[in-house]
Amino acid sequence: MDKSDLAWITVSTLLVLMMTLPGLALFYGGMARARNVLSVLSQVMGTCALALLLWFVYGYSLAFTEGSGALGGVSRLFFNGLYLPGGTPVMPLQGSIPELAFAAFQATFAGITCALITGSFAERARFGAVMLFTGIWFTLAYLPIAHMVWASDGWLLQRGALDFAGGTVVHINAGVAGLVCAWLIGARKGYGREAMPPHHLPMTLAGAALLWIGWFGFNAGSALAINEVAVLAFINTLLASAAGVLSWSLIERIARGKASLLGGASGAIAGLVGITPAAGLVAPIGAVCIGALTAAACVFGVNQLKRRLRADDTFDVFGIHGVGGIVGALLTGVFHSAVLGGPGDSGWAALFTQVWLQFEGVAITILWSGVAAWIAYAIANRAIGMRCSVEDEQRGLNQADHGEAAYQR
Repeated sequence: MDKSDLAWITVSTLLVLMMTLPGLALFYGGMARARNVLSVLSQVMGTCALALLLWFVYGYSLAFTEGSGALGGVSRLFFNGLYLPGGTPVMPLQGSIPELAFAAFQATFAGITCALITGSFAERARFGAVMLFTGIWFTLAYLPIAHMVWASDGWLLQRGALDFAGGTVVHINAGVAGLVCAWLIGARKGYGREAMPPHHLPMTLAGAALLWIGWFGFNAGSALAINEVAVLAFINTLLASAAGVLSWSLIERIARGKASLLGGASGAIAGLVGITPAAGLVAPIGAVCIGALTAAACVFGVNQLKRRLRADDTFDVFGIHGVGGIVGALLTGVFHSAVLGGPGDSGWAALFTQVWLQFEGVAITILWSGVAAWIAYAIANRAIGMRCSVEDEQRGLNQADHGEAAYQR
């Protein structure tokens, strides 16, 4: 065991947890209307907590032990074998760190992925139904995709697909699930006819800043050691996010005459999403290109594409995480090539081969996550009912679901 690596992974685990609570909660909460902000915060917290516990019960075992190539086995249920008590506790290693530390790190990835989806059906989904949906989707979608991409015998990993820190596992997975849910649950009352502005943009910026900071644990922590790969992932995360802010702001300035705060914050997140699968796999110049191009694609995703898809994706989960994850995954194949300064094989043939493998991973994730989301939604909707009543939607889910007020008059 290397104590320096363990210290870094422990810090990275806390950083990724901070991305969800408070980062994502504040980012989403500020974009909600005041009468729904507590509902948004509660759904982020609740889904994250549920994913963490399910990860302990069976998630880690099914995701990371050897199995069929699409799903693992049951040897690590309840973290079995990760902690052997005694005078001096014995813990098996995952590389240079205890496997238990690796399991904790990966638990936070599962938590934020499930929480991300809640932004697609915010302001009209019932808390209990969201929790049931999350448990089913986590089992049917997150665990198989995580196994296929990251487990030693994972089918996509064996094929050669690259995903350093979760472009497919986290962002495409959550983005596609969010789009399916937005279609199935229907638009908010008054959507497209009345203004629904964010109620607290400073809160959104604070959340985006916490996400930005936490993302260094998300990406650089995925090196699983404090080494050269972690350093590369760290600087690439820094550069891609900055490029995303400026790219989104410039496009807004050209198209609308003004660059918005919400656009800049969204650009940072888009750049971070784009670099996630590539963080330790491309040169810094590649990270700048990926951040800028992904943000540009996400501007299209949250505007023109959203209208064409006719989905009330409340906080643009698909427009940023889905579109950004797809673009980032494909660009990983491009900029990983030695032709463009990456550490991959040289030659244009190798570049096109890798891009094709990335496309395979993207396509499988879209299909798998979409079907799983449809099944999970159908079950939760039949069992509890996903959508709140018209009356509850009008008075707000703060009161309807939680019996609380966010702000006292």
